Amino acid sequence: MVAGQVSDDSPPTNLDALWGATQERLRASVPDSTYRLWLAPLKAAGVAGDTLYLQAPEGIRAWTERRYSNLIGEALREVDATLRQVSFAEEAGGEAARDAAVELNPSYTFDRFVIGPGNRLAHGAALAVAEAPSEAYNPLFLHGPPGLGKTHLLAAIANYLRDNAPGLSVRYTTAECFTNEFVAALRSAGAEAFKARYRDIDVLLIDDVQFLEGKPATEEEFFHTFNALYEAGSQLVLSADRIPSELSTLASRLRDRFEWGLTVAVEPPNLATRLTVLRRLVEEAGVEIADAGALTELANRIDANVRQLHGALTRVLAHASLMARPLSSELIAEVIPRGGRVARATSVEEIQQRVAECFGISRAELVGGGRAATPLRARQVAIFLTRELTDLSLPQNGRLYGGRDHSTVLNSLRRVEASLGEDEELAEKVRELRGAIHNPVRGER
Repeated sequence: MVAGQVSDDSPPTNLDALWGATQERLRASVPDSTYRLWLAPLKAAGVAGDTLYLQAPEGIRAWTERRYSNLIGEALREVDATLRQVSFAEEAGGEAARDAAVELNPSYTFDRFVIGPGNRLAHGAALAVAEAPSEAYNPLFLHGPPGLGKTHLLAAIANYLRDNAPGLSVRYTTAECFTNEFVAALRSAGAEAFKARYRDIDVLLIDDVQFLEGKPATEEEFFHTFNALYEAGSQLVLSADRIPSELSTLASRLRDRFEWGLTVAVEPPNLATRLTVLRRLVEEAGVEIADAGALTELANRIDANVRQLHGALTRVLAHASLMARPLSSELIAEVIPRGGRVARATSVEEIQQRVAECFGISRAELVGGGRAATPLRARQVAIFLTRELTDLSLPQNGRLYGGRDHSTVLNSLRRVEASLGEDEELAEKVRELRGAIHNPVRGER
């Protein structure tokens, strides 16, 4: 049996042998075409704790993780019982890939950030940190739904320091990039170089830390990185889609540290803020407006976040250009009908409600703990559609269905996938649900 725990200086042949034995079991359990297309391209990147990290080409990574994680985990445990789960990362190679920081958007500055009631405190805190790193709020933790400007503020801090404090070492990245670099370091025995990149710096800005959930080895590494920087007096700035206490699958010691400094919400923009954003975007695009109420009409139709607002304007401008028509209230009404949304995000609440109605049960029964046949099957379908139609991780998915764990979510996915090829009635229900969720009756929601 191959040893499951691979230290930084373990020879790669141990890892290669572990993965080779696992692949032999996978090859025997699926058709040759499936193995060649989805499983053969996978590479073992490293082992930390009870997790095997796998790298996959970007084109197949999401599908393989969704469809075959459970199968790979079962084969892995047959080879080494100490390894209980797999985690996927982007395929990487070479020193450049291991040291690839996220590129800063130069347009993300404090001057270009539109301030409103929902983000005024967050903007002020971010500016205070940029002007006096480690002296104002440490750590600074920004939270809120996607598209409200958290990334803009983190990048604005980094851009401000680059221009005004060139002597400071600053690193801006995402939790996903941090994970990918950590996996690459495990593979190449480059742990010391990885630690130097993240611990010997003055300011670290990490976006979307919720993506550390479900990655215990990366979480452990980030915990030590956080401690090293904090004790050295370095500034930490973090963002997530919710407050630290709601990152329930993260270790409590890490959640506690996120709350040591200042935690600030970034909230949706009000009408005045949305109008200011639109006026700035139109001015920068050099577009003439046909009537004074056009931008107000658009701002009233898109109220979720700035990202959707920008997308809506882009769509309207494209229609105006292609149809040789002015930017007017009339055109906006045609392109973005009232009650609809541009780049409409699928909500878990909608998935749950649609599935509950389809199976003739209440939403409370769907997300509850009952084991009766109908609610159980409905819950499995809802978990399956949530995984397919949203960007939520497996732990996030399980938390929305009664706090179910990673293995329960995987089991639900496996059971639905297996049934779709055998149960035509269930397959038809899933097809109808997909259509209803993607194309709701106009005016709903």
